[in-house]
Amino acid sequence: MTTHAPQAAQAVTLPTTLDEAVAALTAMPAAVPVAGGTDLMAAVNSGQLRPTALVGLGRISEIRGWQYQDGHALLGAGLTHARMGRPDFAALIPALAAAARAAGPPHIRNAGTLGGNIASAAPTGDALPVLAALEATLIIAGPDGARREIPVSHLLAGVEMLRAGELIGYVRVPLLHAPQVFLKATGRTGPGRAVASVALVLDPARRGVRCAVGAIAPMPLRPLDAEHWVAQLIDWDNDRAIVPDALHAFGEYVAAACIPDPAPAEDGSVPQLPPAVLHLRRTVAALARRALGRALS
Repeated sequence: MTTHAPQAAQAVTLPTTLDEAVAALTAMPAAVPVAGGTDLMAAVNSGQLRPTALVGLGRISEIRGWQYQDGHALLGAGLTHARMGRPDFAALIPALAAAARAAGPPHIRNAGTLGGNIASAAPTGDALPVLAALEATLIIAGPDGARREIPVSHLLAGVEMLRAGELIGYVRVPLLHAPQVFLKATGRTGPGRAVASVALVLDPARRGVRCAVGAIAPMPLRPLDAEHWVAQLIDWDNDRAIVPDALHAFGEYVAAACIPDPAPAEDGSVPQLPPAVLHLRRTVAALARRALGRALS
């Protein structure tokens, strides 16, 4: 006798190619794809998810590496955080390598994957603000060998979603060959989990600055006005020099854009931000200021 309800047997499929995985998901609409399983097992252990079938992606070698393609890096969705944190990858995309090294303890970095970080779309996902700042795109694998490409920001914002039977196959990232920085502040919400994070990349060819703030909202936030404003203050022809006061102002600009003041009340008074929110705004300002300073140094 047992007091626990019997659990249905799980069907586990282990494809060796991306198209085989898509075919398995198409044949079993209720199946859940699993790579590293860091997010999936947390949901299972907490009782939030009881998958009846699993499609394991760990044997698909084609999505566990990367290649160069027309000035871009084509990253397999199966790349682990540990692999992206190595020096050879850091030389390719420094900010993404920094985010991978900060993704958590070793067992999480060894198992967690780039595609899983994107698909779960957790606000605290360290790779997400980096991909947003780099304006990465996703190559989605669908039934019958179909492939389509969408901006990563569209998926994270819910503008475009994965359809039945589709998987994230690759992430296309432009190679800017310029300084990139990822910084995050952690708290007591879990080991290595971000309270706020900032990814900042320079785009010298376009004389632009790209910044994305993570963890403070359901998706990474791009302070576009702050990016355009500070890019005009950088002396791109003179070692990317900038006046020190502009660094401080940029941090405040980014923080105010991402955590704006409350709307005025009906009597015209402006409510104050709660102390915790005000502290978070100061944290974002400090991260943005330091990220730009390091990128320009």
